[in-house]
Order: sequence, then C-alpha cells, then structure tokens
Amino acid sequence: MPSDLNPPLNTASNPAPRRASQARHGVVGAYLQPLLQYAAQCGISASQLAQAAQLGCVLDPVPQWLPATDYLRLLDAGAQLSQDPFFGLHVGQQVKLGAYNVYGLILLSCQNFGQVLQQTLRYEGLAHDLGKSELMPLQAGEALAEYRWHSHFPHASRHLVESVFAGIAVFGSWMAGGALPIAAVGLQHDAPADVSEYEKILGARPQFSAPVNYGRFDARLLAMPVPNADVSMYPVLQQHAEQLLQEKLRSQQDGGIIALVRNAIMQNLAQDQVRLAGIAAELQLSPRTLQRKLSEAHASFQQVLDETRHQLACQYLRQAELNLADIAFMLGFQEQSSFNHAFKEWQGMNPGAWREQFLRNQ
Repeated sequence: MPSDLNPPLNTASNPAPRRASQARHGVVGAYLQPLLQYAAQCGISASQLAQAAQLGCVLDPVPQWLPATDYLRLLDAGAQLSQDPFFGLHVGQQVKLGAYNVYGLILLSCQNFGQVLQQTLRYEGLAHDLGKSELMPLQAGEALAEYRWHSHFPHASRHLVESVFAGIAVFGSWMAGGALPIAAVGLQHDAPADVSEYEKILGARPQFSAPVNYGRFDARLLAMPVPNADVSMYPVLQQHAEQLLQEKLRSQQDGGIIALVRNAIMQNLAQDQVRLAGIAAELQLSPRTLQRKLSEAHASFQQVLDETRHQLACQYLRQAELNLADIAFMLGFQEQSSFNHAFKEWQGMNPGAWREQFLRNQ
C-alpha cells in the first residue's frame, strides 16, 4: 500500500562508501538552500537535519558542494522530521533564481521558453547531478510538447522527483510572470495516500506509476517570449557556463587533484571566493592536505589559480562580444586594472592589444 512518507533511501540508514567516480556527483550549495529553508520553516535546524541524515559534515555555513547521496538523505530526513507527506513538493516551492546558479542566470537571458528548455538540457548539471532533462522532438502537427526528467537515482524516495518538478513549475511561472498552463504531468512512483497538493503546486493532477516522469504543455509555449529577458547578457553568461561545464566534465573524467581544484576555482571565480581554505573545504579536504596533494602533483594552489585565469582569459578574449570589464568580472578580478596587470605578466601585453592581434590574424 502507498504511504504518506516513502521509506528513506538505503544509504541513509546504511551509508556505503562511494566510488571515486561517483563522489564528484552532487549539488551546489545554492541548490541545497530551498531544502534548508523549508526545513527551517518546519522548525528543523540545519544541525538537526544533518544529524538525522547521518551526514559527516555540517550545513552551517552551507557547503559550496554536497554529494548527491547526502542530498537525498537530507530530503528523506526532512520528510521524516517534519512529518510532511508533501516535503519534496514544498521544497520545490522554495526554489528561486539563485538555486540554479549560473545556469539560472542564463535562463533569464533567453529570448523564449524554447531556448530556456534547450539551455536546461545543456547546463542543468551546473546546479546538480540528480538527473537529466529531455525535450521530446515535436512531430508535424502535434499540439503538445513533452518534457521528461530522468532521475539518476531511480530508487530514491518520491521526494526527489517531486521537488524537481515543483521547482520547475514554480520557477517557470515566476519567469513567465504568471502560472504556466500544464496539460498533463506523469510521475513514475506510485500514488501516495493523499494527493491533494499536487494539482495546486504542479498545475495538474499527475498520472502516477507513469512509464517516465513527464510534463506536457501547449507546444506554442516554446515560442513564448521570456518577459524582461536581458538577451544582451546571453553571450557572456553562455560562454561562462560553457567553460564551467567543460571543466566539470574534464574533472569527472580524470579525477586528478589539479583538475578538481581547477573546476572548483572556475565555479567560484565570479563570486571572488577563490581562497585556498574555501576550495579545500569544497573538496572536503583540510588546507594542509590540499597543499600536500597539489605538491605531490608538482603544482601549487597559486599556480593552478593563475593558469586557470590565464587559460580562461585567452578563451574569453577570442569572443569579440565580451568586453574587458565582463571578462575581468568573470575571472574574479575586482578591478579591470588588476586584470590588465595580470594579463600583461602572462602574455607580455595588455588584453586589449592581445585581442586586436588575435582578431587581425583570423
């Protein structure tokens, strides 16, 4: 029989060691915030939540990155502590722009909702590795489009997929400036005993035990403009997101400490939060251990930071639509003059002259 609260994920009561390749999959701290905010509304502190989820880390301050399995344990722990059968849906209701990180800013620079979905397919991994989005190809004459979400954790409790779909519904309606009409929703899990909240939050009563997790909507919505979109920022944000994505993919492939540090640096450059202690904490290492590991790889933190900035600077300067102030910001320099000085040390000329030379040779 279905129950109001799905059983907790197996890893919550019996945490198992993760393979190194799995350990780098997770959620960024911003994506964790809606869960913590709703738990706080239920009177559950971050420390209580971490203890109930049997985490080996603290949540105050919020970590910049959290393993996916830890996030799933937090969802289940929150549902059990709050005794809220709709915990996942209510977590999704807390989603705001910041939860999606850089990828969320890209969505606000898209011309229409078709482009929003295309950017979601490409960049949602910058916010979390919990699953993968898919937009089914439209056939000639079809009136409905179908969005699907494939969970990477099919045995997780229903709170995961419900939080994802509620977040999409809430954020999408916020972007549109009003409720987006949904024709149908399908969820793979069985129906719980109480289904009263679904239509209110998702916009439609779901088909439970569906073959896939899906949402169907009028295909004309794909051409609907995003109100107040700042399309001029799209090239800047898309270029930044692409660099973050490529570096993340490289770090997951080789797992080397230099690649992991470089990826963490890139994630935090624009926020000017690139410090040895902060990057070490994100990688769940002490600063001394991180320094030792880098030394064993014949590198230093400052060297990796400089090389990362240098590599990104050259890539950004090849994009004529990016101005120097934008590039300095994306590289974490507080002033453009500091960027100019650093680049001259790297290349022997200022960035403007380097760009002119590059463009002349094209």
